[in-house]
Amino acid sequence: MNKQVKNAEAALDGLESGMTVMLGGFGLCGIPEACIKAMSSSTVTDLTCISNNAGVDDFGLGLLLQKKQIKKMISSYVGENKEFERQMLSGELEVELIPQGTLAERCRATGAGIPAFFTPAGYGTEVAEGKEVREFNGKMHILEHAFDADFAIVKAWKGDTEGNLIYKATARNFNPMMAMAGKVTVAEVEELVPAGSLDPNEIHTPGIFVQRIFKGENYEKRIEQRTVRPRT
Repeated sequence: MNKQVKNAEAALDGLESGMTVMLGGFGLCGIPEACIKAMSSSTVTDLTCISNNAGVDDFGLGLLLQKKQIKKMISSYVGENKEFERQMLSGELEVELIPQGTLAERCRATGAGIPAFFTPAGYGTEVAEGKEVREFNGKMHILEHAFDADFAIVKAWKGDTEGNLIYKATARNFNPMMAMAGKVTVAEVEELVPAGSLDPNEIHTPGIFVQRIFKGENYEKRIEQRTVRPRT
């Protein structure tokens, strides 16, 4: 089955205001740049976005925040975005902060069909407020629920027309879990090859989880905090 579509706009067909969207990546590494830009050019609003971070002011999810297209952010790290901070402190943006491991497991649980699980992460903090608490082996745990996402949008290094994906390095954080977890999963890739071209032993996300795939262009691949040693 050929799942290839022409571009980001075609891949996002059916995305509507008020939906919940997962977006892969770690910091700015491995984020679906093309789809985010297409979303920022669209008229969709009131989105709930699930992502490890919220981009920076003029890149990544920061583009959607600038246009007030996001109603709620579900994230674990948001420290690089001043507009995010402003909207959160002013009450314009609803925010749910989640421990990073819990965020990853809630994504994985969604894809695995597990509705909820207990974790010790966050017990005794604001994260646990209003959640069921149980003791296991002498340690307290809180109940966390799987997500319910309309779209999962991921970025891979290489994919084939059947949706099989390979990620590179840090981009493998969150993208594989989120790819399993959307009602519709969209994958943008740097290199798109014919079905059967990929070594099955190297595939990270099987194509059964992916509904649409396209080849992105002109990736910027920004670095949040560039740190270099002085020249000797």
